[in-house]
Amino acid sequence: MSFFNYWITYLEYLQIEKNASKLTIDAYEQDIADFFNFLNTENIQELKHVDYRVIRTYLTVLHDRALSKRSINRHISSLRSFFKYLLREDIVKENPFVHLHISKSSHNIPDFVYQEEMKLLLESIDQGTTLGKRNMALIELMYGTGIRVSECVQLTLDDIDFDLQTILVTGKGNKERYVPFGEFAEKSLQQYIDQSRTKLITDKSNPGNILFLNARGNPLTARGIRLIMNKLVEDAAITLHIHPHKLRHSFATHLLDNGADLRAVQELLGHSHLSSTQIYTHVSKDRLSNVYKTAHPRAKR
Repeated sequence: MSFFNYWITYLEYLQIEKNASKLTIDAYEQDIADFFNFLNTENIQELKHVDYRVIRTYLTVLHDRALSKRSINRHISSLRSFFKYLLREDIVKENPFVHLHISKSSHNIPDFVYQEEMKLLLESIDQGTTLGKRNMALIELMYGTGIRVSECVQLTLDDIDFDLQTILVTGKGNKERYVPFGEFAEKSLQQYIDQSRTKLITDKSNPGNILFLNARGNPLTARGIRLIMNKLVEDAAITLHIHPHKLRHSFATHLLDNGADLRAVQELLGHSHLSSTQIYTHVSKDRLSNVYKTAHPRAKR
């Protein structure tokens, strides 16, 4: 069986048996394809010939590309899982990646928007226009719930429960969770749905039940959301770089700054492991440290 066939059967395994999300499958597909290209350049025709020496050479290639530790670790993790599958299927006799050490990557403190900056951005949105109402609903919902951009573009009208003020979110691995939203998001969503969404639907478009639509009446994409945010910042004339994940970071940071329980924030974000959420506590600790150093008379000489 060729490299390509092994590749396809593994991706099918991820989709059917592991119920992996499209983003996860795309990442594995990219990493494995990159490794296969490397094997071709090294004239390695069979997977059984992949040993520790080959892997070390591949790591050198990755380092030469100036990839970050996080990216290199992701490549290794993808290939380790791939060879684990091959070993299970008796395609190879051993997993050459199993003993490979993954270097610890330093966790960068998440970049977030200050509450005052968030207020300025929201106040700059022109709600007198059809797209303005949509943009307000979009930003209020993403900041008010902390959902990922991939989760946002999948939302349908049926996912919103205005009585309970919750949305049903389908996250990574098709795991569902209910996330509450506040009064500001509720008001902007109601205005968008009642006054703007129907205006965006054209005879040629077929948005179905998707919540957020673009100017042509088609479902809004992740790229479209990024472009909208860039335009909003430009129109607001504020020195702020914003992207969808920054709203998610801000959501978590502001909750913890105001006393929210870490486990509750984990649940709201849809994190499988608490360690993924704990990174946001560093932001709060840094802020507390800065406040202390600035305000306490004995903090510095």
